[in-house]
Parts: sequence; structure tokens; C-alpha cells
Amino acid sequence: MLSITALTALYFSRISPLALTIVVLGLAVAKLSHRQKSGYNILCHIFVITWALFLALHLIPGFDNLLVVEKAVTGSGSIPFTMYLNLDKPLIVFGLLLLSPTMLKHDRSITRPQIVSLAVLFLALPLIAWGTGIVHPEKSVPDWIWLFILNNLIFTCVAEEALFRGYIQHSLARRFSPSVGISIASLLFGFAHFSGGVWFIAIATLAGLLYGFTYHWTGRLLYAVLIHFAFNLVHLLFFTYPLAN
Repeated sequence: MLSITALTALYFSRISPLALTIVVLGLAVAKLSHRQKSGYNILCHIFVITWALFLALHLIPGFDNLLVVEKAVTGSGSIPFTMYLNLDKPLIVFGLLLLSPTMLKHDRSITRPQIVSLAVLFLALPLIAWGTGIVHPEKSVPDWIWLFILNNLIFTCVAEEALFRGYIQHSLARRFSPSVGISIASLLFGFAHFSGGVWFIAIATLAGLLYGFTYHWTGRLLYAVLIHFAFNLVHLLFFTYPLAN
């Protein structure tokens, strides 16, 4: 299916031969990393993570991502919002799964106190964001909400959770401890949102903790993806999006 998607994108000029070559190279290095000795294995990991960051930041030339929402305003208090259906960012998932397949292979039984803790943090985060002034209450159901759901659930949240929780948190937790993995992955996730300012970094870091504990306590990356998506959807439906004027 990935090959069909790539060839179709190539046919419709959504991806160039150069970009496709870089994608295949990254996937190949990720797959071959398991056959390498420690030194070369580390180099493979560095290469694939760099490759993934370049994809996430849209720095690899040759991708013509589809513009689907341009400078839309969800309400009077919101700033303009532009959205693309990105082809490059979701490819991160495939590379990271080849690099670290164990990110999906640990299941746990979450306890009731843990569920309550996640629920409290989920409900508190929008209120904290409101308290900082980066968002304000504002109900909206834009006509492009189906595109938002498609893009967020399948593209954005899956790719971000695979990188920050599935790879970074999982790797650090195995090497050091779960607390180290959750903390560092959450901080990195927060700083990845630096364009929104200091308070946005702080809220994103707290959100990273929510997703991190979800992944750690359930052992399922899928639940972290769903919580991430649910939080983004609440933000769109009930608050100024993406930030307040």
C-alpha cells in the first residue's frame, strides 16, 4: 500500500523522484539497522531520526503537499489557520516502526486511579491554557472539520506520537527509566511547539505528559494517538484555534 501511494504521488507530481529516493533511503537504513553492530547501529539511528526530523519540518525538497485550508478563521477571537494534507510527515511512522518495532509490542492493564489521573489532566489542560491567555472559549464547527479530523487523526497525531512516545520515550524508558523517558519526550514535544511562544511550550509539555503517561500505563501507542487527537478536537470545537488574537 505504501508503494502504491508513493507511485501514485509520483504520477500526479506530488512527490519528485529525488524526494522518493530520499524516502526509500531512510526506510532502507531503518530496516538494515538491526543487522548492524553497536557502532553502526547508532549511526543508523542518528541517520533515521535526522531523516524523520527533516520530513517533519518539511525540509526535504520535492514534496508538493496539498493545501486544503487557507487562512481560515474559526471565530472572531481566533487567528487565521492554514492546513495542508502532508505526504512527507506521515512517512516518519514507517521509518520509526522499522527502526524500533518494539514500540507496539508491550501491553499493560491500566488501573482505575491511572484512568482518573489521565481524565483530570485531560480536563485541566484546556483550563490551564485558557488561564495563560493563549486561548479563549469559543465554540465553532467549521465546514472543513472533516478535513481536520482526517489530517489530525491519520497524519499529525500518528506521526508525532510515533516519534515522541513510540521512539523517544520508549527508547529512553528502556535504557534508563520510564520517568526519564516520559519527562524528556514531553519536554522535547513542548519545545517542538516553540513557534507559539513560552506558554504554548508549557502547555504542550503538559500535554506531552498526558500522552506519555497514557502510553506508559496502557502500553498501547494507539491510545496515546487517540488522546492526542481528542485534545486537539476539543481545542478546535470549544476554544480559539489555533491561538487567540
